[in-house]
Amino acid sequence: MKLFKRHTFEAPANGPITNTVNLPNRNLTLVHSTEKEIWAIGGGKGGIGKTLLTSNLALFLSWLNKKVVVIDMDLGGANLHTSLGVSNPTKTLSDLLYNRVEKANELLQPTNFRNLSLISGAHDPTGIANMPHLQKTRLSRKFREIDADFILLDLGAGTTHNTLDFFLLADKKLIVVTPEPTSVENAYRFVKAAFYRMLRASTTTPYVRQLIEQAMDQKNSRGISSPKELLNEIARLSPSDGEIIKNKMGSFSFSLIVNQVRAKSEGDIGKSIQIVCERYFGIRVDYPGFIPYDNAVWQSIRKRVPFLIEAPNSTAVTHLEEIVRNILKKNEPKR
Repeated sequence: MKLFKRHTFEAPANGPITNTVNLPNRNLTLVHSTEKEIWAIGGGKGGIGKTLLTSNLALFLSWLNKKVVVIDMDLGGANLHTSLGVSNPTKTLSDLLYNRVEKANELLQPTNFRNLSLISGAHDPTGIANMPHLQKTRLSRKFREIDADFILLDLGAGTTHNTLDFFLLADKKLIVVTPEPTSVENAYRFVKAAFYRMLRASTTTPYVRQLIEQAMDQKNSRGISSPKELLNEIARLSPSDGEIIKNKMGSFSFSLIVNQVRAKSEGDIGKSIQIVCERYFGIRVDYPGFIPYDNAVWQSIRKRVPFLIEAPNSTAVTHLEEIVRNILKKNEPKR
């Protein structure tokens, strides 16, 4: 059953948008959970369409009659507002970090789309490049207080501690990759860095944390070459820590989205990454789908309009629909 129906979309802020677009059928019960959810969208490399995907995911969720807030967490190059056609915001995350505002709700910038608001990234990234742990904890708590059903974090590229920590705090973790070898390699590094950072944060035992850090180096002196071997060594040294680490490993999961796919074989890369991660890390990886390469998508970027609006009948929209459907299925109650 298709999620879309023909409808004229209206943007209350700037008046109606007159072209007819495909909107989700609001009669479908797609979101069963009543709890607030934070989604983090990350990737190990820049230029993979992560921000583009984040803005369109946010717009789609807002069409399901859910309040959505998208937050630009690319602290070094915030540009999410551009993809949503929003002018430079007057307030940013910097105002919250430096206590110029008390609540994250005070940073909300309206967009041209009903139910969708934006919080812009910091304009002075050098001052928060190495955010202290307490500051990150405070910021994540403020995010949880936002009046919204879904909060989407558009993370910066790379594996900085800030990026990894906000990725790990999310209820749903999404990693974007393109079929290029460099992107696949960087995505694998991102998964590995996030995985080991999660393990390190789960224990306060100094020698166990040191052991985890050593295991990240494939040439480590202990000869640990996989998470399973790491777990065995930790359990040998400290059974209680071994049990904690085992539970953490079992709880780690993420969804993988392949972007800019030009052929079926490139879409299959997602399944290959899924298998490798599950075998090596022993974690669950969901593959909700891929976004095909579509010239209409890149035209939408130039026009600063989400491709859901600019190219509603494109193949990219069809695949995005399937991706959202598959992600939201995870919210369905078991029968």
